[in-house]
Order: sequence, then C-alpha cells, then structure tokens
Amino acid sequence: MKLQPDRSDAQTISAHGPGWVAVGQEKITHSVVLSAAGARLPWAERFEDLGQEHFDTLAQLGVEVVIFGSGTRIRFPHPAWLATLHKARVGVETMDTAAACRTYNILAQEGREVAVALLLERPA
Repeated sequence: MKLQPDRSDAQTISAHGPGWVAVGQEKITHSVVLSAAGARLPWAERFEDLGQEHFDTLAQLGVEVVIFGSGTRIRFPHPAWLATLHKARVGVETMDTAAACRTYNILAQEGREVAVALLLERPA
C-alpha cells in the first residue's frame, strides 16, 4: 500500500509564536481573520477592542464554524456578540490563540468551511 500525504488548497497556518503567525512564508504580526477559502481580514488588536461588529463580520464569511483565538489565555466573547453567528447557524469555539491555530489547520485540511479569528498579543 502506497501512502501519500493529503493535498489541500486551503489557506493554513505554517507556524506561530508569541505575537505572530505565518501563512506560508509570510509572517503576520497583527491580529487577523483567516478562512480556509483564502479570506484575510484585519481583526481587533486587543480583547478590550472587540465588539458586536467584529463578530457580525465573521457571520458574513459563509463558513460553518469560526475558531476564536482569544490571545495567550482563554477569554470568552460576550454572548450577545455571538447572536448574529448563531442566527446564521455558524458554530463558534473559543480557545487560546496557539490552540486555535492548530484546530483551524486540522479543520481546513479536512476541507471544512472554517475561519479563525486570532488576537495576536505582543509579548511584554
């Protein structure tokens, strides 16, 4: 039996570290929203800057699930901010940014319609 790696055209995260992620060879040092289909949008720089409008934007991406990477620690968005996503029947999972990167890659490589919203906190 010959085994070959799965091939995927999905946009995935190739590396991550404190305050940055890489997509292919490009290093991104600001908070960002990525989708497996290739979308790339700016995101709030700090958790305290987040609001309803940020999550409303995610509902317009046409994905089935959003992974929210809340920074170096898990912080949950206000439930009211998620109303538009729930109404659009989009699942939302919250985890720290490192876990969000790993989870997003797995779902994207499975061919799922997924987006990740990452807060990339700069190290102190």
